[in-house]
Amino acid sequence: MTPINIQFTRFSAFYSPLISTVTGGFLKDEGLDPTHSISPVGKSAIAALIDGSAHVVQSALSQGLTSLEKGETPPAVHFAQINEKDGFFVTGREPDADFTWDKLEGRKVLVDHGGQPLAMFKYACHKAGIDYDAIDAVDAGGSADMDAAFRAGEGDYIHQQGPAPQQLEHDRLGHVVATVGDPIGPCGFSSLAATREWLQTDMAKAFMRAYRKTRAYINEAPAAEIAAAEADLFPDTDVAVLEKTIAFYQRLGCWTPHVEITEAAYEVTLDVFEHVGRLTKRHAYADVCAPPPAED
Repeated sequence: MTPINIQFTRFSAFYSPLISTVTGGFLKDEGLDPTHSISPVGKSAIAALIDGSAHVVQSALSQGLTSLEKGETPPAVHFAQINEKDGFFVTGREPDADFTWDKLEGRKVLVDHGGQPLAMFKYACHKAGIDYDAIDAVDAGGSADMDAAFRAGEGDYIHQQGPAPQQLEHDRLGHVVATVGDPIGPCGFSSLAATREWLQTDMAKAFMRAYRKTRAYINEAPAAEIAAAEADLFPDTDVAVLEKTIAFYQRLGCWTPHVEITEAAYEVTLDVFEHVGRLTKRHAYADVCAPPPAED
């Protein structure tokens, strides 16, 4: 077995297409022995590619765009999608089957202020026809701090990635009322990144064979089966909550079967970051993305 090191920028059920390469046994079927880690707070997983401690990482197209905006050549390229839709939810204190985004105006919303989550949330507001500045957007800190603040009674709504909102519902402390992905539609949200050199290796080809099989599995297998395989990696999440989260993501359509980052999805990502003023130009697809490694 050949060791392969994978690093996540964030670790949640949203990234099940990559997690399941491990928990579903697909990498081992290709002769790869996986280990995984999570990048330290404040440090990009791309750093693990540069120092050689990871072969492939969970990242986002915005990483490459940030480098280009600094006048730098990105040290890694994004070669396959993980999620083709934003996977954050808006959770309120009460159920609201008739929720519309204008109900956020004038209300206190705990918004994830990470670079991409915030940009996407602002763009979703724009697409939904509301003014982000009309929201009382609160920066309550990192994901755990936000969750603790909402549980302690702060805010009318909270903006989180699964399974945190589903756990709030399970604990009867909140109700999911909307997804950020729906107003935006398909986009290049999260992706797999590696160095151009690694993409030419036999390991990369084996990884890609495993990843294609995983994407089929993640869409076809029952959510309960996927959740049971992943459960040990989420010790603080009830397995029923994990199953509910995975089933929701399957319905949302973020785990489209194809692995390629399409140019159409890339263009929407440019729209998002252009809208929030983080781009001085629309950078070329080939400067950020590369085709998946050949598998023959």
